[in-house]
Amino acid sequence: MQYRRISADCHLDMIWLPADLFTSQAPRALQDKMPFVADQPDGTKRWVDSNGADFGMAGGVGASGTPYVPGKQLRVDKMAEAGLYDDYKQKGHRRPGDPHLRVKELDRDGVDAEVIYGILAACAKIKDREAANEMLRIYNDFMNNFCSYYPNREIGLACLPYSDIEAAAAEVRRVAKLGMKGVELSCSWHMTPMWHPMWDPLWEAINETQLPLHFHTFPSVDPELRKQFTGGTQRAMTYSGLCLFQMTLANILTALMGAAVFERFPNIRVVFGESGIGWIPYVLDRMDFEYQDQYRDLKLKMLPSEYWRRQCKATFQYDRVGTKLIEDMGVETLMWGSDYPHPDGVWPESKKYIEDQFSHLPADVAYKMTCENAGKFYGLIN
Repeated sequence: MQYRRISADCHLDMIWLPADLFTSQAPRALQDKMPFVADQPDGTKRWVDSNGADFGMAGGVGASGTPYVPGKQLRVDKMAEAGLYDDYKQKGHRRPGDPHLRVKELDRDGVDAEVIYGILAACAKIKDREAANEMLRIYNDFMNNFCSYYPNREIGLACLPYSDIEAAAAEVRRVAKLGMKGVELSCSWHMTPMWHPMWDPLWEAINETQLPLHFHTFPSVDPELRKQFTGGTQRAMTYSGLCLFQMTLANILTALMGAAVFERFPNIRVVFGESGIGWIPYVLDRMDFEYQDQYRDLKLKMLPSEYWRRQCKATFQYDRVGTKLIEDMGVETLMWGSDYPHPDGVWPESKKYIEDQFSHLPADVAYKMTCENAGKFYGLIN
């Protein structure tokens, strides 16, 4: 297959999954702890569980499944104009969650292949560790089968538990045997930072299997804190959080570097999903400076920026500042993504946004970021 455009950051959230996926696949002892879809008095359907967790409206907006409100957000209006929400509401079509309908979404957007991130944010709401681990195992098997219909177009990531390191390491090895092409680890406000040695068993499993490890950006404000405020205060908080959320992955990058993970585990390759790229040159420069100034004892044999170029990549959908700083990161480390079907993304107008931010760049540089880098990284292009 000839590739012209590959999106390195797309999503399949719980709100688009088959309603009985988890209850039908879980062992009997865990079935009552699995999330399911329940009809609501207002006529909508919501993903819930028996402990009162709410995972969002089926067929709703974004990962959290909120109702569509016309005029609230331009990008959501564009997705609504493409029929995404009405097709579910009126016909029951789960376009992001049906492999045959999903490739049509790619065609509509002029995208040949995509990388699909998973349900880690939803899984964090499952308080029972055994149930959460089982939920992710079910999802990973589903995703593996989902991508089997169009293996040259769909690259699904396996989701790893983050509260159970041994289980996460075991799942890395299991999905590697299934033939999956990458794993995703959750980021949260409450997790042990990744400079801690407790993570080493997971790094060992990833280094052994050589599956790319993905971290997807997450909100910079804890959802529990957001619930404490309303009105203008909440709007100010969410505005601040949204403007900063792509930079939260700087915490992960600097923690991995400080723990010498890239030196100790040279086969680890890390992708920072939907991180944006404009902040990366500053962080690379800062890491290099501090390492040379006072942290030579970190047991690094190269500069942090050199590990970045050797083992890291970042995805972005629209970052005009970052495209002016490509040489400071290395064009080989950058991969464009549409973020479908999230409201921060550019589907179904990817062509428009690519042209807008890449028009000043040579064609070969734009092609590397929008196709070649991802194609080679995930084995779609030789």
